Amino acid sequence: MKLAVGPLLYLWSREAVMDFYARVAASPVDIVYLGETVCSKRRFLTLSDWQMLAERLSSAGKEVVLSTLTLMESESELRTMRRIVANGQYMIEANDMAAVYAVTEAGEPFIAGPHINTYNQTTLELLADLGAQRWVMPMELSRDTLAQMQQKRPDGLQTEVFVYGRMPLAFSARCFTARNRNLPKDDCRLCCGDYADGLPLGTQEGENFLTLNGIQTQSGLVCNLLTELPALDELGVDVVRLSPQSQHMEQVVAAFHDVIQGDAKPESAQEQLSAVVGKEYCNGYWFGEPGMAAR
Repeated sequence: MKLAVGPLLYLWSREAVMDFYARVAASPVDIVYLGETVCSKRRFLTLSDWQMLAERLSSAGKEVVLSTLTLMESESELRTMRRIVANGQYMIEANDMAAVYAVTEAGEPFIAGPHINTYNQTTLELLADLGAQRWVMPMELSRDTLAQMQQKRPDGLQTEVFVYGRMPLAFSARCFTARNRNLPKDDCRLCCGDYADGLPLGTQEGENFLTLNGIQTQSGLVCNLLTELPALDELGVDVVRLSPQSQHMEQVVAAFHDVIQGDAKPESAQEQLSAVVGKEYCNGYWFGEPGMAAR
């Protein structure tokens, strides 16, 4: 299995982003996804900046993928998406069907992102026919569903699974972080930048429920499938994805890398990682249970 770092889902300062990817370049990850997938108003980095980072990471031996916006609502967003598709050098992760259409029209291969509704064998075959090289399993699918889809996966189509990070669950035309500040979306003041890992939303009982990240709703807890890596390997999964976090990312990468390489047992790696990042996490979807559950 290869180890991937997914696209950055939060609004960090330009300096923080540059520092993060400098550390990723020196890490043992194989694949790095770059680009803005949540909100087009987040412009601390331009497309040229992302391409510059792509060159640096490629020089460091990483496979680079450029990711597209998930919810496109304007012609300007479509133009940006088309520029990404036309980059001429890096594979595209298409996160909605407009991007799939654009990359197919360009005759280029692509990766079907986790927000494409790939829930059955027929969809897998359609995406493969359109030129998909890899598909990323949607967050809410279970181990059993993946096993069924892997049995008749089209030849040459790779499978990627999200294994660590706050799960992106839904997108809305509204900005929930701005609403929390009583600000309109058009004058949000980029307040999502005040929350490096999203804004926690709890229940009245004080339990972790969701995380607000601008127009994106995430899981309240971090999804963690570290101990499931052997099962993922048995199912023929090609790539596992870690979602960028503002803290302890080096330890997260090291834990997953060591288990994949056989240098550590899953349970001991989990114990060591929990000592750093905490013991609260969720993995319910993987087991066909409510997503916020943990095993």
